[in-house]
Amino acid sequence: MRGTSAIVGIGESTYYKAGAATESEFQLTCTAIRRAAEDAGISVKDIDGFVSYANDRNIPTRLATALGVRELRFSGLAWDGGGNGVAGALAVADAAVTAGYANYVVCYRGLAQGQFGRFGQARERGRMRAEGHEAFRIPFGVVAPATWYAIIARRFLYEHGTTENSLAEIALVSYDNAQRNPRAVRYGRPLTKEEYLRSRWIVEPFRLYDCCQESDGAAAVIVTSADRARDHPKKPAYIWAAAQGMEYRGAAGGAFGAGYNDPEFPTAHLKVVARQLWSRAGIGPQDVQVAQFYENFTGMVVMAICELGFADPDEVEDWLLAGNIRWPNGRLPINTSGGNLAEAYIHGFELVNEAVRQVRGESTSQVDNVYYSLVVAGPGALPASAAILSAER
Repeated sequence: MRGTSAIVGIGESTYYKAGAATESEFQLTCTAIRRAAEDAGISVKDIDGFVSYANDRNIPTRLATALGVRELRFSGLAWDGGGNGVAGALAVADAAVTAGYANYVVCYRGLAQGQFGRFGQARERGRMRAEGHEAFRIPFGVVAPATWYAIIARRFLYEHGTTENSLAEIALVSYDNAQRNPRAVRYGRPLTKEEYLRSRWIVEPFRLYDCCQESDGAAAVIVTSADRARDHPKKPAYIWAAAQGMEYRGAAGGAFGAGYNDPEFPTAHLKVVARQLWSRAGIGPQDVQVAQFYENFTGMVVMAICELGFADPDEVEDWLLAGNIRWPNGRLPINTSGGNLAEAYIHGFELVNEAVRQVRGESTSQVDNVYYSLVVAGPGALPASAAILSAER
């Protein structure tokens, strides 16, 4: 990697609360892709590659036909059904462009939960058989993501003496940043610590504001080679490094983010990814100026911060409460658009757009002198992934 490809265009639909969209999921996705092409200064017909993740319903052949793509040359999917694939999709696009399989690859995610139902809703009720990893969860009532991840986070909090104050800090930071972002669904709806603590339990240790919101919308980016990127109107965000994977037996006893028999339990499954990422990038956590952490649940963000090397697990609460993740003066401002919690839950892909804005200097919570911008995909889901964008090649 090291900047052989770059993101030259970003786009999104309007972000809606789940059920509020007037367009279908497919229409939302087409809108995000068209806007990304416009931002890149190309015709949508010039797109010749499509990459998504999480088994996106908006398949490349239908998108290419509807958008008038002249020639579809590449399509790919980062495997599995969770938000773990956000950065994995960027890696696939980078590989396609670098290998010459396509010139302009659009990475995208569309999600209309009002149309198709809540993404994280338990739907196994009434089934008579649970197979594979579901056999470790469903018979015991562990049927929704909030429950899967609560078990992991609860154990982490216990082992390291971490309290609800750390979880609250993640939520408060995301909501605070959303108040400067007119795109955010929670724009104009600030959150106080008192309101956070009064909110109802979903499953301990997660309260209402610890859980990502439900949304309708789509987001997309255009990836091309570094050589072509110089000819586009916006400042390129170079894909400096990406990594995807998991530890030994990471899916044992639950898979898809559970891994209750994983030898490393409790984990966000990012330790192997972190080693790969920093090695490929040739930098370390101290070199990153801003980060977007996928908040499926706040406890998983706390774990991800530790596993990426920004804080020691036994000291992470002090590190968080010292203001390190707050904009503008924190050591590592995070989720500067509001993230999944407060901007929109586009299955995490809106975080990529924000990472690009930080490189360009266009964020509503802009960090000074951004050179490296980090994106961390859904912590706890498998296979995990992360990527680093750079301001220069």
